[in-house]
Amino acid sequence: MGEVFAGRYELVDPIGRGGAGAVWRAWDHRRRRYVAAKVLQQSDAHTLLRFVREQALRIDHPHVLAPASWAADDDKVLFTMDLISGGSLAHVIGDYGPLPPRYVCTLLDQLLSGLATVHAEGVVHRDIKPANILMEATGTGRPHLRLSDFGISMRKGEPRLTETNYVVGTPGYFAPEQLLGAEPDFTADLYAVGLVALYLLHGTRPDSQALVEHFLTHGTPPAPASVPEPLWQVLAGLLQPDPQARFRTATGVRKALEAAVEMLPEPEAGEEPVEILDQLGPLPAGFGPEGPAARPVQDAAPPVQDAPPAPPVPPAAVPPAQAPQAYGEPYRDAERNPYRQQYPPAPGASETGSFHLPPPAARTVPPFAPSGPHAPAHPYAPTHAYTAQPARHPEPAPTTAPERRPGPPPKVAVPVLLLALVSLAVGFWALTQV
Repeated sequence: MGEVFAGRYELVDPIGRGGAGAVWRAWDHRRRRYVAAKVLQQSDAHTLLRFVREQALRIDHPHVLAPASWAADDDKVLFTMDLISGGSLAHVIGDYGPLPPRYVCTLLDQLLSGLATVHAEGVVHRDIKPANILMEATGTGRPHLRLSDFGISMRKGEPRLTETNYVVGTPGYFAPEQLLGAEPDFTADLYAVGLVALYLLHGTRPDSQALVEHFLTHGTPPAPASVPEPLWQVLAGLLQPDPQARFRTATGVRKALEAAVEMLPEPEAGEEPVEILDQLGPLPAGFGPEGPAARPVQDAAPPVQDAPPAPPVPPAAVPPAQAPQAYGEPYRDAERNPYRQQYPPAPGASETGSFHLPPPAARTVPPFAPSGPHAPAHPYAPTHAYTAQPARHPEPAPTTAPERRPGPPPKVAVPVLLLALVSLAVGFWALTQV
């Protein structure tokens, strides 16, 4: 049986990991169902504040996976959310490669629908990427995605937790203005949606830096070979380096996308359907669909007469321990997911983090940039490579136990107590004689 957390959540098996905590499949003993539980690994004030922000987010939308409840036990904290079994968009691309344009439009419409609700709450996600977009296991039916992982999200106007000259997020999905430390805004999320769309259409992560260079040098490029022209016009409006030239709202993108879908060619005959399969794998021993299995009570067996001793059994070889699978990353175990194609190894535990912002490289100032003797480089030009911020661990404050004053010894306390009881009895006797 697994560890019972806070008397309610029984941890079953790890299904993912991230920069701030591990994600477990857990059994909720109160609601009698399986949930996903994110257990916080660190306990410094910075990480706890991000945890408080994430678990406080309550957004009810069919395409948003927000925290549902939370619990604390000793020095550990966790929050729970619905258990999504279909993996992430990274799984889908690993299985099928580039997806049909109409299928991509369906996914984008759902993603934008959820993002519009998130933005309506004043929240900027700041980490939209394929690994954070989870899929329900719908088979060959209509796909159903959920936008997840609000660990670095923030409400507009809230104080930032990132130090000056650092940017938080995932390299490759930054908006150009984020690389200059601009305040988080909704348009940065929409830029990441455009990069996710290219990833789904091409089957590989786009080179965002080269894309920005092309936009700044030649303007809007022509539609790639794998992207229909009507759909490219929508994506180009998401990928403009200047945030003022981008779509301003997710709702506006949905309207443009709806018009573009009407002009897309019909699916080809015999096109392979995209099937979203269960990626979690079977439950471990001791757990079933209805929760933990009851331990059977076995009666004592009668003694066996003249039984020969059993030969010694050599210990079974213990397989080397494997790191828990990332929640939202493609499975690397072919036996648990036999339907996937071979592709390069999955990334590390988490690409999300804080990255140092070096000063912008010197560039030729475009015509619409400010000019003068101290004119900076174009504000949306790409910067140098990212440098990960070194881990910082605050020194623990020294703690001293409160001084405890010793009481009187027993040879003094007992006689005093007996004397007090005798005095009380004499007093009651005197009152009865009056």
